[in-house]
Amino acid sequence: MSAPGGRGRGAEPGAAAGAAAGAEPEMPATEKDLAEDAPWKRIQQNTFTRWCNEHLKCVQKRVGNLQTDLGDGLRLIALLEVLSQKQMGRKYNARPTFRQMQLENVSVALEFLERENIKLVSIDSKAIVDGNLKLILGLIWTLILHYSISMPMWDEEDEEEAKRQTPKQRLLGWIQNRLPQLPITNFSKDWQSGRALGALVDSCAPGLCPDWDSWDPSRPVDNAREAMQQADEWLGIPQVITPEEIVDPNVDEHSVMTYLSQFPKAKLKPGAPLRPKLNPKKARAYGPGEGGGDTPKTPGTPKFG
Repeated sequence: MSAPGGRGRGAEPGAAAGAAAGAEPEMPATEKDLAEDAPWKRIQQNTFTRWCNEHLKCVQKRVGNLQTDLGDGLRLIALLEVLSQKQMGRKYNARPTFRQMQLENVSVALEFLERENIKLVSIDSKAIVDGNLKLILGLIWTLILHYSISMPMWDEEDEEEAKRQTPKQRLLGWIQNRLPQLPITNFSKDWQSGRALGALVDSCAPGLCPDWDSWDPSRPVDNAREAMQQADEWLGIPQVITPEEIVDPNVDEHSVMTYLSQFPKAKLKPGAPLRPKLNPKKARAYGPGEGGGDTPKTPGTPKFG
């Protein structure tokens, strides 16, 4: 399994193979990118932790530190049971106080993934117990790909075509079909103004962010916050990434994909504040004037977050 490292700019797994075939990568990895505290790594760890917790909350469990909290195997087993809707099928140590018990628990979880035909490369129980963050992030990314992007069939999707595509192609294709008016080609810079998020929210629920195209691109965090708050409240899409992170130039594609993969199954809740698109040239608000009649007022302007 490829490690999830990959900034949005050309570090997708397989980039090395593409380069060997003569394709020039967009941006080589630099020492800054590979550093343990590289911004994309922090964003990825934050996003993957929130994704885990969204699933674990239904069994009253929580991950505080992704590097250490999966080490006894209990939260990893719980996460897999929630995601798969299956039981482990093997006994494990409910109170793994010793290292050997922890190794046995993680082995139970990894063997379960093998039975689910989820392939793992270079990940063993020792890596998880010892807190190898790179491999732990790789494990979580594999779970996201399998359970959030690859498995569910989405509306308006051709099953045969979906099988032929990579998870990334599949999600990008779904978004492109929803947003034909926008040139979305990636999961990094095309989302940095926040406007594409507004467009996606409004495509899922017309009237939820109707004025996204008039949002000020110089206020990306405000734009992203408005779209993501509406998506959270009315479409049930948790903010596994923050507005500040998703518009960060250092965001990695995997974090953005993790968030956006929640949209295909979004359902609008009753009572959503849907509103018509504002046309600044025609919009007029009327109210009582000084002489008792109605006098035009200045049209309202879109609100950001």
